[in-house]
Amino acid sequence: MVDSAEPGSAYPHWGRAIARRLLVTDVVIIALTVGIAQYVRFSLGWPSPGPGHGPAWETLVSVVVAGAWIAALGINGSRDRRILGIGSLEYKRVFDATFAVFATLAITSVLFLLGIARGYLVMAFPVGLVLLVTGRWAWRKWLVRRRLAGESLLRSIIVGSPDSIQYMADQLSRFPYAGYQAIGVCLPRGQATELAEVAGLPVLGSFTDVAAAARTHEADSVILTSSDQLPPATVRRIAWSLETSPVELAVAPALTEIAGPRIHIRQLAGLPLLNVAVPQYEGSKHAAKAVFDVTTAVVLGILLLPLLLVLALVVRVSSPGPVIFRQERVGLNGKTFRMLKFRTMVDGAENRLGELLPHNEGSGLLFKVRDDPRVTPVGRFLRRYSLDELPQLWNVIRGDMSIVGPRPPLPSEVERYEPDVRRRLLVKPGVTGPWQISGRSDLSWAEGVRLDLFYVENWSLVGDLLMIWRTIRVVLRRQGAY
Repeated sequence: MVDSAEPGSAYPHWGRAIARRLLVTDVVIIALTVGIAQYVRFSLGWPSPGPGHGPAWETLVSVVVAGAWIAALGINGSRDRRILGIGSLEYKRVFDATFAVFATLAITSVLFLLGIARGYLVMAFPVGLVLLVTGRWAWRKWLVRRRLAGESLLRSIIVGSPDSIQYMADQLSRFPYAGYQAIGVCLPRGQATELAEVAGLPVLGSFTDVAAAARTHEADSVILTSSDQLPPATVRRIAWSLETSPVELAVAPALTEIAGPRIHIRQLAGLPLLNVAVPQYEGSKHAAKAVFDVTTAVVLGILLLPLLLVLALVVRVSSPGPVIFRQERVGLNGKTFRMLKFRTMVDGAENRLGELLPHNEGSGLLFKVRDDPRVTPVGRFLRRYSLDELPQLWNVIRGDMSIVGPRPPLPSEVERYEPDVRRRLLVKPGVTGPWQISGRSDLSWAEGVRLDLFYVENWSLVGDLLMIWRTIRVVLRRQGAY
């Protein structure tokens, strides 16, 4: 059974339940963290940070830190139901709140000579942050499992034209872990009487019937699509009709490929304007990404060196030909480079491409054959676990690629790019990226392009870290690899 909202509340009871569980988890983790930090810093014979800083002072510091930390997580909205289970915003808010608390404590200690031990703060910050993120991840896994089982969902009515409803319904069905379950639709008056269903969903009435339909069918949310048939006056009347109900109103803007951090609302004479920040492709943010890329590639290269040597030896003895396969790819701003991979095909495989073209299973500009006869047995194993891509760490160190980014295209593909698709070249291609965690070879060309363009427009370091984590899971499960 799907959980629904309680009377008089816009927050479904499962939302309040998960928020309470997160609060309890945060309290336990923070108490454990400050307790460990206090014991290690003050109880193992370390010198006192100043006179009069005895056990009572130490305990007071821990209580203040814990209270401020818990409050900051709540004030920053880290337990908001609307961000749970999907995206990186939940983790970002945990980090922002934690950083704000410890930065404030450190500055306050210096300005007012409080003598809070730096070792205490330095120890509590990373330990607590890691534990909090781990706790959120564990609850997210639990919530996603419930949503995939049809529980903890917002029963939603989609409002708009048939075409916009079809698109929205497809997106909700593709991403059930986002927490929305479409139960019906409302159409313009003429179409509401002509059509019985849209996108497999029953028509519950016209735009004037939204509030009544929400009450009758116990909906938790109403989603307004970006339809031309939803003028401001109609949207306003629908919002007014829902004012006394516990129903959440969501509006899907036409800017579907732009993420929240780039959108800001400004008021102009009572008219809300969505200000969209222009994406930046240089500056400190990208410098930080470059440092992260090179550092990560160097560290991984050193740690994985024994594995790389073993794989190179296995490729060398398994079939005639070079160990490393070099192929020209297109990178940042259309500049070509030689991408490195462990050879997974027989030597000279590119010369046999013509005979396999009739068997192409890829879509758009992609060429894919699930049972490609040119792939060696060892190569098939390497592809299954993406081990053939490890030499690309050298491409990252050289500055040709990033750890995370769009798929590196072939020059022949780029020659046939539409103008919009060329925006993929505004950032460096990645060893992993949206295509890697969303189906890899099973993705259609159009879906792969959409994911890459969304990444180009909205990437962040936090998002990159989450993508790396998801890549590990996808590779271990061998999803879409052939």
